[in-house]
Amino acid sequence: MADGADLFLSLPDDGLALIAAHLGHPRHLLSLSLSSRRLYHPLLSSPSTWLSLTSSNPGSISPSQLHSWHSLSSLSYPSLCRFVFTASRLLSLWAHQNPELGNLVFPIWGFVSLVFVRIIPQEVSKNLAFSPVMEIHCDGDGAPSLFFLHGEAGLIHAGSAFSVIPSDPTVLLLEADFSPNSSLKSSLFGKLAFGDRRRLLDFLSSKSAMKLPSDLESAPVFPRSHDDFNILSRRREALISMHKAIRGGMIDCTIVESSPCSSSLSRNRSFDGDGKKKTISSYVKDGIKQLIGRSIPSKSNTNGENKHLPLNEFLKMGSGDSIGLSLRAIHTRVTSYRSWPNMHENRFALYKLPLNGPESGKEFSGLWGGSFGWPPALLGQEKPGKALFLLLLSYEETDMGLVLVGTKVLEGTHYVLHPNGSSMFIAKMEEPSTDTFPWEMEMRVSCSFSGEGISSGYGFRYPGSKPGSLFSLCNGLLAFVWRESKAVLALERINLSEMVTQGEQVPALPAVSNFTYLTKSYSNVFTGFQSNLCDTSTPR
Repeated sequence: MADGADLFLSLPDDGLALIAAHLGHPRHLLSLSLSSRRLYHPLLSSPSTWLSLTSSNPGSISPSQLHSWHSLSSLSYPSLCRFVFTASRLLSLWAHQNPELGNLVFPIWGFVSLVFVRIIPQEVSKNLAFSPVMEIHCDGDGAPSLFFLHGEAGLIHAGSAFSVIPSDPTVLLLEADFSPNSSLKSSLFGKLAFGDRRRLLDFLSSKSAMKLPSDLESAPVFPRSHDDFNILSRRREALISMHKAIRGGMIDCTIVESSPCSSSLSRNRSFDGDGKKKTISSYVKDGIKQLIGRSIPSKSNTNGENKHLPLNEFLKMGSGDSIGLSLRAIHTRVTSYRSWPNMHENRFALYKLPLNGPESGKEFSGLWGGSFGWPPALLGQEKPGKALFLLLLSYEETDMGLVLVGTKVLEGTHYVLHPNGSSMFIAKMEEPSTDTFPWEMEMRVSCSFSGEGISSGYGFRYPGSKPGSLFSLCNGLLAFVWRESKAVLALERINLSEMVTQGEQVPALPAVSNFTYLTKSYSNVFTGFQSNLCDTSTPR
């Protein structure tokens, strides 16, 4: 009985590629190949089918890039396709709570890898300075299981990544995890006190540090041109070889138990349960407890046990196992305020920002870049002294109707007045503005909307505001103008990937701090690394 295989095999390669593109996922192509013995090898060995399937994935790499991955690595097209489809779930903007000035992290395709870089606050330019944060590499089966954390002095720290990435990851966690064959769950790490978690991560990163060979130290972390693929291939081979040599950074738990980091911070009376120094009120509270001889209600659980798991007990649970750095992607409900996630201040975590592209009725959605002043400092021009602003524009339904919110995600100043997450402006999309554009310009206004722009106030949730208007110009620019001061914030759409690819690499911070710099800072911690980082203040 005919099984239909002849029909498929009679199609030209272009026909098979078109079918593969419409299947939408590698597992569907695999299911098709398993439907007949005669289909199995032709489908799995056809480069055009996998190239077409991979390129159909939103945010995917180009067919030429996938071909370079295949030709310079020992991986098959199905394995590469699996990696692209899995790792592409992480393609978005990511941020952490602090420092408020430089916490924007962006993933970009490397060589059989996904590289996360921090965008550095800087002046207006067509190129963006960046600092490498971490890399996720593909293993032999196509799983994104190899993790490398960047640190200072060019050190790279080996770890593992959970190969199972949820379809909609919202948080990336840096943790200490036991060996894959351990029965212990990684969620135990979150039960440790903050100070214990930090010290354990610092200890593991120090033991998993690697240094690339001198001829590869200056190699790029992602391709800037097609000529970079050869050196990137050698760099990947060196990373994987070193990762294997140190067992992926895994250390026997008995070694960690005997290390200085295993003495729990909870035994030090200078620190509270979160691993932070006690305040005067904490000492007063302890003294009152001793005087009146009874307990004072606290955040401990009702059975009187400490709410945190002691580090020594945590390590003893893994006796006989090994432990190392781990990156875990999870899906959890994350609340937000004006498109900015509500984040924990003591978690080593990156939070996804809702990066939505333009659509019908919401044409201004997406990432925009620009600066204050008129005429506008376009990103293709070098404008010394002009601070670069990156804004995430999103729509919300409010009691004022549909509004467009311009949430600041990066500010290229030396000291920030309003932290990232501040709403630079809110435009009422159902209320046309009667204001006229106050400055001379060659292009005309296509439409304008009434709104409010940020002013002096408190924090990023309760800033002051003053009336203004958002103007959409015929050349694709947006300009928000404060009515009273006539200050102009001019914006244009940007391609972050292109700007990073042509940008300058800045040295990284120490490994764990490089992932999430959990120290409140309103100043630019990268100022000393590059000369063109801005030292201007935001016009108000």
